[in-house]
Amino acid sequence: MTLAGPRPTWLTFDCYGTLIQWDEGLLAAMDRILSAKGGAIDQKAFISVYDRHEHALEEERPHRNFADVSALALERAMAEFELPFDAADAEILTSSIGGMPPFPEVVATLERLKAAGFRLAIVSNTDDAIIAGNVAQLGGHVDRVITAQQAGAYKPSGQIFHHAWQSLGIDMNDLVHICASPHLDLVAARALGFRTIWVDRGTGRKPLDDYRPNAIVPTLDKVPAVLAAAGWM
Repeated sequence: MTLAGPRPTWLTFDCYGTLIQWDEGLLAAMDRILSAKGGAIDQKAFISVYDRHEHALEEERPHRNFADVSALALERAMAEFELPFDAADAEILTSSIGGMPPFPEVVATLERLKAAGFRLAIVSNTDDAIIAGNVAQLGGHVDRVITAQQAGAYKPSGQIFHHAWQSLGIDMNDLVHICASPHLDLVAARALGFRTIWVDRGTGRKPLDDYRPNAIVPTLDKVPAVLAAAGWM
């Protein structure tokens, strides 16, 4: 697949893992939480269990805000590892998420895309209050932030994307979505048909076997070249 069709007015972005250093930040947060529990705990194994609970909770109805999802997922993961859970653990996690920094190339790239005339929006599986700390680190280049809290649904549900497009006053042909998450954003792209650039940061996450994004880049600063090749910059 290649980028084709009309030049998009908007570029939409996944936040965590695409713009913000999610894996590194989550590992640091879990290290802080788990080190206080004592004993030798495999942090990556623990994060895998946490992720399983988080994604399951995001699919449940009624919709829960992400602060509640992350707290309950953390509590359930700790139960599996026979660790004591305290509400302060959840607060450490959510405050850590909001403080996670952008990848080194992100702010300059967003500035370049904005200067090229694109409008920039984030579509993220989080709450407004949590993501505010991350957006504050993005140089003021983001025009809109759409969250799961606003949409009442989490990716890969089409509900959050349709809510985003309605909020922006566009249809899916007037955007390109830039993301790092195969099991959330690319799953939605396969179902809905919007154009994507996948940022493959070498985490080992892979797209579905039956879906290929329109373009693949290793880091965000390679996106302008992809857009230029399409004749849009």
